[in-house]
Amino acid sequence: MAGRFSGVTDIKEFWEAISSGRETITYHTREELQRKGVDKSLLDNKAYVLANGIIESSDKFDSSFFGIAPREADFMDPQHRIFLETCYEALENSGYTSEKYPGEIGVFGGCGMNNYLVKNLFQHPESLRMMGEFQTIINNNSDYMTTRVSYKLNLTGPSIDIQTACSTSLVAIHIACKNLISHDCDIALAGGVFIQIPHAEGYMYEAGGILSSDGHCRPFDSEANGTLFGEGSGVVVLKRLEDAIRDCDTISAIIKGSAINNDGSGKVGYMAPSVNGQATVVSKAIALAGVSPDSISYIETHGTGTKLGDPIEFNALKIVFNEHLNGSNYCSLGSVKANIGHLDAAAGVAGVIKVIMMLKNKKIPPLVNFKKSNLELPLKDTPFHFNTSLTDWPASDGARHAGVSSFGVGGTNAHCILEEAP
Repeated sequence: MAGRFSGVTDIKEFWEAISSGRETITYHTREELQRKGVDKSLLDNKAYVLANGIIESSDKFDSSFFGIAPREADFMDPQHRIFLETCYEALENSGYTSEKYPGEIGVFGGCGMNNYLVKNLFQHPESLRMMGEFQTIINNNSDYMTTRVSYKLNLTGPSIDIQTACSTSLVAIHIACKNLISHDCDIALAGGVFIQIPHAEGYMYEAGGILSSDGHCRPFDSEANGTLFGEGSGVVVLKRLEDAIRDCDTISAIIKGSAINNDGSGKVGYMAPSVNGQATVVSKAIALAGVSPDSISYIETHGTGTKLGDPIEFNALKIVFNEHLNGSNYCSLGSVKANIGHLDAAAGVAGVIKVIMMLKNKKIPPLVNFKKSNLELPLKDTPFHFNTSLTDWPASDGARHAGVSSFGVGGTNAHCILEEAP
């Protein structure tokens, strides 16, 4: 696996931040943003929040390494560039290349909205005319992100771009697993990327919206008032377990089962989450994994820290788990969004990589910014609790199990069950 997320350059730094309970959001000064050219009237607006999750060097790219002309790279969505780098790094970390591996390697992933085209390239019409319309489309449309990876790394398995909003990268992992099971490929790269343009600026808070008023995300906390966006790119390298054991691969974790669905129209609005939709997808993933809910001792939630979303997610989990009460408080709930912000299309894979690191280290990290539970979350008579410090992850009778949720605006939900490696 490989990843870079808000404020961290690799997975080692990612785990260090998570395990120490650290926010890696960037908090700008007014002077910094003035020097960047942010309008003074915007900075004077009390609703403008001087915070964001950013990754360093998102504007940098070693084009010659990948055999891409510098001029072409200039016109390429940074999300495409960074996803290509992350796929290369993840595959290299796995010990495989297309030259060394005789099987087929697939690529599954997605990205966020391409503001690079809208807010940068469109401001330079003469340069765009010189590049040409078709070349501009290929360099920026999400349809061409995974196929570019396959072309540049000479990977001959399925290459599929996936777009389901915030659940994109976990849906990509689910679909990659299905392609492995059906032998459409023998190794799969799966994940997502999200980069914000303009880069490293603040954002406007709107009362009643999903964004936090102060640049802090507080999932499930009584003071939770919204989320904020971060940046990141994450990729996991997947293989059928029996093949990985046969080939003496390093196994970081096992995906026991995964599921996707959609809310349909049974909710208050198109953008709203659904208790029934979420409960159904979690139940389905658990059933496909062949494990009991009372063996799952951690859930990496979608956990946006919004007043609407958190209670709905909690109640959906309560429906699934309350039929399997094995004593109280055996299952910890967490959300990496408190550390790095909401990574949109890369949110799900960030949660998966976090849980993999937890399983490898046998530790449960603290839920950042959590002080007191939201009054709408009835913890009594549920198996759930919130961890406020780094603790040992106790082993049950069998292997440690965890769930990861990711829910997209529009209702496409995904959940997967992870087990520690043998």
